[in-house]
Amino acid sequence: MRYDVIGDVHGCMDELRTLFLTLGYEQRQQIFVHPDNRIPVFLGDITDRGPNSAGMIKLVHEMVVNHQKAYYVPGNHCNKLYRYFLGNKVQVKHGLETTVDEYQKLPRTEQHSVREQFMELYEQAPLYLELPDVNAIVAHAGIKEKDIGRYNKKVQSFVLYGDVTGTYDNDGKPIRRDWAQHYTGDRWIIYGHTPVMKPRKVHQTVNIDTGCVFGNALTAFRLPEKKTVSVPSEQPFVAEKFRYFDET
Repeated sequence: MRYDVIGDVHGCMDELRTLFLTLGYEQRQQIFVHPDNRIPVFLGDITDRGPNSAGMIKLVHEMVVNHQKAYYVPGNHCNKLYRYFLGNKVQVKHGLETTVDEYQKLPRTEQHSVREQFMELYEQAPLYLELPDVNAIVAHAGIKEKDIGRYNKKVQSFVLYGDVTGTYDNDGKPIRRDWAQHYTGDRWIIYGHTPVMKPRKVHQTVNIDTGCVFGNALTAFRLPEKKTVSVPSEQPFVAEKFRYFDET
């Protein structure tokens, strides 16, 4: 099979449509399909911060659940929205407030539909996706080689939130270790979560969260070609949201 792994969309539906068309997909009714039967893989964080989270939920549910034309793995924002929909006490901030505001403005029947669609999508999703035919793993914030095949709480935390240290910088952002520098596996790890200005390849890993919702670009990683394709964002640029790595 051939795959197009799509980085963190965060409700940026217009950019996603542009990316799909750039990749050669065709819009057929409510979904996007490729004439060569390529499979899109959503890398998590489909909602929050951007302008159309409800539309993203509907589209991804339609493609993944109803038509089986795509795959999806959850991100940390997906996990938080799921807990919100469960009625758990969560802090409605760090982007969730935009989704909640959008959701609460919907008609009551549409609220019910969006909630049910997201719950079904999330509950049937794997924590991370193994694609053995292209020797790759898709995991929202990455995964250590030794943890592939494991699904305990420690692995779940890493996959959703990254290799956090438990400390924070002066701006209140969690400080994360650069786990990709120490990855020695032969399987590709395709991940996002940490916004970077351009796709970042380190060993057999690639970070494709190019910060679409922060005004940079939306990126896909194509397999087995191992090529990235990006389209520009239509959102305002917010420089401080990006992480800049010293690769020397």
